Amino acid sequence: MSWFESLILGLVQGLTEFLPVSSSAHLRLTAAFSDWKDPGAAFTAITQIGTETAVLIYFREDIGRIISAWARSLTNKAMRGDHDAKMGWLVIVGSIPIGVLGVTFKDQIEGPFRDLRITATMLIVVGVVIGIADRLAARDENGGRHRAPKQRKGIEHLGVKDGLIFGLCQACALIPGVSRSGATISGGLFMGYKRESAARYSFLLAIPAVLASGLFELKDAMETGSVSWGPTIFATVIAFGTGYAVIAWFMKFISTKSFMPFVWYRIALGIVIVALVTAGVLSPHAAESAG
Repeated sequence: MSWFESLILGLVQGLTEFLPVSSSAHLRLTAAFSDWKDPGAAFTAITQIGTETAVLIYFREDIGRIISAWARSLTNKAMRGDHDAKMGWLVIVGSIPIGVLGVTFKDQIEGPFRDLRITATMLIVVGVVIGIADRLAARDENGGRHRAPKQRKGIEHLGVKDGLIFGLCQACALIPGVSRSGATISGGLFMGYKRESAARYSFLLAIPAVLASGLFELKDAMETGSVSWGPTIFATVIAFGTGYAVIAWFMKFISTKSFMPFVWYRIALGIVIVALVTAGVLSPHAAESAG
């Protein structure tokens, strides 16, 4: 992998990780459109350490409170009803599905799931799902001629059942084209949560899963020497800076705006990929992963 490729891929990772458009799909597509080797699942996982570091810094006050309250609740029964202590447990509970499925389907994630036809299908299908969830949320928020606005749930209403459902939605993002934020936020909207609440829990929920995946791939890459370390570290730093700016913008955006621009983008991109693969312009299978 060249330094220029790592710069572009780092920017793509940072720009798309937190938007409901699928960062793994965009890394795969950027390589395919540029006639580069597929950066591979290991590169994706390691550069996500950069974007998750941005989450840690952006939500540092929330994370600090949650960790402190959760740790105190282990020995102090009075703390177990505290909202932040509960959030600590809910992040753990919500991380179980992606942990189990990620290990179970590791070979498929790194191989067959990276087929561009699957990516295109997921972009379109999940785009439609996000669009439906967005419309339902807008209907509740705005009401109608004969219907008063409906109050949606805040993050304080989150329980174990909803946490597990959020976790299952996040696990769907193991397939390129789904989008971690798109799947979890739309799942939250279907369950009646506010946009900001769904997004906040989505970002917090991603921290243990993404960091664990990144560190696992990091260890694996160190043992096998399958990653170009200089360019990969450079891409990770670029992803961190870009990702931090995107989080700040996205959290403001979702409080007042619709997800529909992302929906139409996903559907259009999926159709373009299907057309290019069908025409033989793009190969559906990844080229040999970049080392």
